[in-house]
Amino acid sequence: MNIGQGYHLTYCTNIHPGETWAEVFESLQTYVLPIKAHLSPDKPFGIGLRLSDQASKDLLTQNYLAEFKTWLRQNGLYIFTMNGFPFGGFHGQVVKDAVHHPDWTTVARFEYTQRLSRILAELVPEGLDGGISTSPLSYKPWLGNDPAHTREVFEQATMHLAMLVESLYQLKLETGKIIHIDIEPEPDGLLENSAEFLNYYKNWLLPVTTNYLGIQLGLSADQAEQIIKTHIQLCYDVCHFALAYEEPQTVFQKLAEADIRVGKVQISAAIKVQFTSNSEEREEIKQAFQPFVESTYLHQVLVKNADGSIVQYPDLPPALEHIQDTDATEWRTHFHVPIFVNRFNRLQSTQDEIIKTLQLLPDNPVTKHLEVETYTWGVLPPELKQELGASIERELAWVLAQWPAKI
Repeated sequence: MNIGQGYHLTYCTNIHPGETWAEVFESLQTYVLPIKAHLSPDKPFGIGLRLSDQASKDLLTQNYLAEFKTWLRQNGLYIFTMNGFPFGGFHGQVVKDAVHHPDWTTVARFEYTQRLSRILAELVPEGLDGGISTSPLSYKPWLGNDPAHTREVFEQATMHLAMLVESLYQLKLETGKIIHIDIEPEPDGLLENSAEFLNYYKNWLLPVTTNYLGIQLGLSADQAEQIIKTHIQLCYDVCHFALAYEEPQTVFQKLAEADIRVGKVQISAAIKVQFTSNSEEREEIKQAFQPFVESTYLHQVLVKNADGSIVQYPDLPPALEHIQDTDATEWRTHFHVPIFVNRFNRLQSTQDEIIKTLQLLPDNPVTKHLEVETYTWGVLPPELKQELGASIERELAWVLAQWPAKI
């Protein structure tokens, strides 16, 4: 929904299980229609659509896409952003590091994302750009600290992104629609933070893709650079950048200096906790974390020590083994918790980072796309669970209450 000054707010439908188009469409009918009726009854309501690889193939069969466009129009709905990070099953099974598979070294990831871009070009309204968030190229632990393998991954991933930029440029010429791919750094991804993203963009993506577009399309370096920056942007997931202990204003400034755009802000919160040296308190905090130890998703922990150094654990259980490490002053844990909650039991959330980000946007319009993403509803402890539709509404209403640009 348009919340003022051209900003569009939605929630990501990856919170709903569904790997086929039939399952996705059923969840849209079940949840989106009542949410719109309550929050945006008289104005169009945007959807942050998540399609698996299978669902994206399904949608392009028979007459499903045309029927979906009609359904959207009849119900005052529109699509402006998509989540193309999880390729396959994302609920009710062990996901963990498989969320990165297939990575950007594969043709499958390229073809999936290209398919999403063509779907979004059909769906996004005239006058709006469309964005698709995607994985941070690969999963760093898979590379095993092997420099040769790492270089090979960067080479293969970048060539697939270069091919995709060419496809998106041609799509714009055909349809007039600008579709951008928004790379989403996260803990243990090949790109984890702003420094790694900017280093990759400057030293891999720009030179490789500029050369590729010059050969394929006869474009000058300046022309190619502008096309790349139009079609490859950053997905600023507030949770992920909070985990990296990065301030939104600092990240936005670094991106502006590099003339690189933000495709969307994903509004999400991580768990955080601050420690004293008291051993009993630390044991109580350990017990407070136990309900969040679950087997579906990875929950990396980034520990800030008293000297400012960061120690990183690949998941919550190995981190909990070090709960009595007195060097640690703060933990931040990759577990998306409801954004309207800032404290639960002995734990807190990084909700304050969301508020800082929202307050920056009206005077610093790095993007117009805002998407709430709390996909872990199905594995939340019972005390944090409400009925799903009510929880989504409450998250969106909370954002509207914080939003400094009045409608």
